[in-house]
Amino acid sequence: MQIDWFSFTPGPALLGGAILGLAVALYVLLHGRILGISGIVSGLLRPKAGDLTWRFSIILGLISAPFWGALLFDLHPLAVIDANWKMIILAGLLVGFGSHYGSGCTSGHGICGLSRLSPRSVLATLIFMFSGFVTVYITRHILGI
Repeated sequence: MQIDWFSFTPGPALLGGAILGLAVALYVLLHGRILGISGIVSGLLRPKAGDLTWRFSIILGLISAPFWGALLFDLHPLAVIDANWKMIILAGLLVGFGSHYGSGCTSGHGICGLSRLSPRSVLATLIFMFSGFVTVYITRHILGI
């Protein structure tokens, strides 16, 4: 794997991080809740009165953000997913299981939890990162996938 240093865009990345940090801070200040995506999505499975609009709005924003970013910053990234559908579905199920088992996802623990200095989130984020490193090493260097 090679890094395409000519496509590195620190400006949009910094702006995106700042917007994400602002959104997380505003959400916790205005609603008193953590902006964890797995919690927001799982709330759609068991909707409460008045919950659907804001949950769908956040999901719509997440889905449409790459298109807005490409439009505003004239970016044309080439995303290549070189896995078959079975692996993608398996990965999605494992991530869902891990998010449920770990009481949150990478956005809940990695962004919101770390900013609150939560020891549980520090441990969860270290486990997320370590698991990712091990998975990439095994699939790329041992299995050759």
